[in-house]
Amino acid sequence: MKRKWRLVGADGSGYDSDRPGALGGHRRSRIYGRLDCRAALQAIARGGYVKNRVFFLNQADARAAGYRPCAVCLPQDYARWKTQLDQAAARR
Repeated sequence: MKRKWRLVGADGSGYDSDRPGALGGHRRSRIYGRLDCRAALQAIARGGYVKNRVFFLNQADARAAGYRPCAVCLPQDYARWKTQLDQAAARR
């Protein structure tokens, strides 16, 4: 039997995949990052993080589902996201 992974798609709904997720996220904080992220691993070690953990195949799916990049493990992506957010707020 081939293994399946539960991922979140671009529309925010879950689906079964033959491929494991490349990124992890947190459902409540709406942040995604690398699976080896220091901040996420520390949160997992504390125990409260796991039940809200989600996985994405790629960054496009995570962003489309409404998640933002982690400032710790994806600092360049986070900086771009933050700049876009600030520019949008300045236009209001």
